[in-house]
Order: sequence, then C-alpha cells, then structure tokens
Amino acid sequence: MASLAWLFDCLDQQIFILVRKEALRFLLPPSMDGSEVQAYSGYATSIFMIGWATGGMIFGSVGDRFGRAKTLTLTVLLYSFCTGLSAFSVGWIDFAVYRFLTGLGVGGVFGLAVTLVADTLPPRSRTGALGMLQALSAVGNIGAGLAYLFVTKVVKLEPAFSWKVMFLLGALPAFLCVFLQLKMKEPEAWVKARAEGKLTGVKFGSYGELFGTPVLRYNAIMGMLLCVAGIIGIWGIGFFSPDLVRDVITLNLKNEGIPQDQIAEQANMLVSFNNIIQNLGAFVGMMGFTALTQVIGRKKAFMIAFVAALVATNAYFQIFNGVRHLWLSGLMGCFQMALFAGFAIYLPELFPLRLRSTGTSFCYNVGRYFAAAGPITLGLLQLQMATKFKDMPEQKIDAFRDACSYMSVVFVMGLIVVFFLPETKDKPLPE
Repeated sequence: MASLAWLFDCLDQQIFILVRKEALRFLLPPSMDGSEVQAYSGYATSIFMIGWATGGMIFGSVGDRFGRAKTLTLTVLLYSFCTGLSAFSVGWIDFAVYRFLTGLGVGGVFGLAVTLVADTLPPRSRTGALGMLQALSAVGNIGAGLAYLFVTKVVKLEPAFSWKVMFLLGALPAFLCVFLQLKMKEPEAWVKARAEGKLTGVKFGSYGELFGTPVLRYNAIMGMLLCVAGIIGIWGIGFFSPDLVRDVITLNLKNEGIPQDQIAEQANMLVSFNNIIQNLGAFVGMMGFTALTQVIGRKKAFMIAFVAALVATNAYFQIFNGVRHLWLSGLMGCFQMALFAGFAIYLPELFPLRLRSTGTSFCYNVGRYFAAAGPITLGLLQLQMATKFKDMPEQKIDAFRDACSYMSVVFVMGLIVVFFLPETKDKPLPE
C-alpha cells in the first residue's frame, strides 16, 4: 500500500510535467509568446517544489509523532484532491495555489512510505523492498505518459480540454485512501516505541532533537546535500527533456515542409514516447542500483551513479537530434533516477525510529527549496534565449543544450558529498 501511494504520487507529478506548458497557454494572457509561457512553466514547477519541501517538513514530523499510516492517508488525499482542483483553474494565480497545495501532499508521501516499509520489514527484505518502492515511481510516470497518449491520440481531445482531463485522472488515487484506512496498521516497532516514549518523555518527530544531536545533525545536513544533487539533476534538468524534444522535432518537421497543424500533433506524440522511454530506463536503473548496493555497498553505488548521470545527461542534451536518438532518454533516465533508489534505501538507515520519518523527509524534501531555483533559472534562461535568438531556432536549441550541460555539474557536488557520509551496508537500523 505504501508503494501504491508513491506510485500514484509520481503519476501526479508526471501529469503536471506533461501538461504544465499546455495548461499555461490557456491560463496566461493570449498576448504572451511561447518563451514567456515556458518561463511561467518554470515558475509553476518551482512553486510545486516549494510546496513539496514544505509538506515534507510538516508531514515527516507528524508521521513520527502520530503514526506513519494515518499521516500517509492524509497526504494521499491532499495531493489527489488538489490535483483534481488544478483542472478547474481559471488563471495563473489559482493554478499556482493548487500546485503548491498538491506539493504539500506529494512532499509528505515519500518519507512516510519509506519509513513505513523500513519499520515493518525484516533486514533481509528491507533493501530490496525499498528499492522496488522507488522503482515503481517509474511505473507511475509511464502510466502518466500512456494516459496522455490516450487522451490526445485515441480520444483526441482538443488541447483546451486535454490538460483538464489529465489533472482529473491524477485525482483518482483519492480512492486509494479508502484502502489505506481499512487495511493499513502502524508498524509494531513504532507502536511499542511510541508507548514507551510517552512514559519516559522521549520526543518523537522533534527537529530540536534532530539538530541537537551532533551525529544526527551531521547525517541530516549531509544527507540533504546528497539529495539536492539528485533533485536538481532530475527536476532542474532531466524533466525538461520534453522541451528539447518538442523544439527539435518541431524544427525538423518544419525543415521537411510538414504542415503546421501536423507538427504539433507529431511533436506531442514524440514527447510522450520520450517520457515512456525515459522512465523505462529509470525502472531498470533503480532496480540495478538496488542490486548494486547489496553487493558493493551504498557509497560505491552512489559514486558510480553520480558519474554515470553526469555523462548520460550531457550525452542526451548534446547529441539528441531526432527520433533515432530517443534511446538516449532511456540512458539518462536510468542513471539520474538510479540515485533515487539509493535515497529510499539509504536515508532511513541514518536516523533512529523516533526521528526516522522526520530525518528522511528532511533530507529528501528540504533540498527542494534549493532545487526549486533550477526550474526558475532554466525558465529565465530560455526566456533570454528566445529574445537573443529570435528567428534563430537552431541557435536557441544549442543555447538550451549548453545551459542543461552547465547545470549538470551539480552531479559532481553529489559525488563529493558521498565521501563524507557513513557506509550503512549490513548494519542494523539505528534504534
């Protein structure tokens, strides 16, 4: 049930990524050109990520204090409901508000789902289960891509309505809450520890405790920096791959003399294929990373993944030039998202039970306050490039490629951080 909560959470995220630009074309004034819409797309993404970080801070602590299962149910309901509300947006402001509220729920799910599994399963099963939980995020992302193809190619809804339908589809996980409430119980380890804590006065979910203990404070700060590198890599660079695909394909089709009404249709279809290929690669990468951590340890697996993500990201953005290069998207997704399997496995191993949800959520989500600058920066860069390279689409695409390559240096920061973190392979969870 925790894995399904995260799967549908990622479905929601990917729906937003696929339709954010399309939605803003109808929510912003018609006088705005494509580059301005792209800039607002970056702003909306950053607002979503700020909500995500805030939700992680709040619900991570609540989960330690009042229970992982109860809080997880609340966060799923929140992100589902507010995703549905996004379909009824009438302008940029209310759309941004709904995305922030959706982010609150989305931000709470990861830390709660991961700690729920970590506290429930025995050590022999924990690593594989957490890696699979994160790998299922790719299934949610692929589901969003297939839903987009169905809505735009099978049903053939007009663009003015297709983005609304996609957000309504993202609201369906609210039904999952019924099953969460009926079936899920709190982990026995947490129930027992919480009862003992009330008698002894031990604080659960306390940020004062997290940062008041030197070892835990160190783990929290370094774990957060580790996650920042991966989060900026995927949200500030990797998830902007549809923009490169759309621009390249549009330019190629124009050069081939394809009619304008057919260009947008073909470009949208290839953006969906790019999404599916990227996430198929992500699933393989996360499962591979999970197996690797069990053989060579967490730190060495992270080192390999950060180097591979740097190389694959640059290869994609510098080489991609049409349909024949879509496989590069799978390669980039493989190594960028492999890191996130590591986050699911590694972060719970840094914190004791009474602070596990708090610490995991802090590391995974608070870094998004910093990572939120990525989409804004990329959006502003694209706006400047549109002005500088007006009527020069080839130069604009090349400038976008270079911007993404420069930002990929963030993976080097992640590689450096790994050296300062402890190895936790074959060690029991701290209690």
